[in-house]
Amino acid sequence: MRHDGYRVNQMVCKLIETLFGDGKQHGATIHQVKLCGLPKVRDGFTPSVLWVNLRRLLKLFMVAANMAGSG
Repeated sequence: MRHDGYRVNQMVCKLIETLFGDGKQHGATIHQVKLCGLPKVRDGFTPSVLWVNLRRLLKLFMVAANMAGSG
């Protein structure tokens, strides 16, 4: 590794790529963009990202509930 900032950058890039990959795999709206214009693409992209974030939140809440119940 080059320096601490490089390691942090790699972790952030991994997180972002994972989110986009989940959106492409599970949110069929961004699998392949067939729309013209930024407003139309944004309207198709936003629900997909929202869905990915809701899935992540559900997992986080489940982990938090398990941690609270075990302590």
